[in-house]
Amino acid sequence: MHYNHENVKLARALRKNMTPWEQKLWHSFLKVYTPRFQRQKPIGSYIADFYCSKGKIIIELDGSGHITEKANKKDAERTKYLESLGMKVLRFYNTDIDKNFYSVCSVIDEAIKERITLN
Repeated sequence: MHYNHENVKLARALRKNMTPWEQKLWHSFLKVYTPRFQRQKPIGSYIADFYCSKGKIIIELDGSGHITEKANKKDAERTKYLESLGMKVLRFYNTDIDKNFYSVCSVIDEAIKERITLN
């Protein structure tokens, strides 16, 4: 998969400094989920919060900085690009992790099941 090699160092730093919401989703669900997810995965010019190569699913966790019109536009452009690569992008707000964690996990699980066949 093509990616900007300059983002590798940043992705490593982001893995070491995950937000509390990323930590919760990673440690309480995605770390042990099958198929495997990766954290802070460089894809093209972007870094996905979480990526499952088998299902081609990207999970993005958005904080309050994503609520503005400018951020929404950038997120839409990013999603369009990633979808052009055959990815499915799932976006959740940090408040979803706080208030509806098990629902978020269910949505992720259903999306994976839709995209791949597990043996």
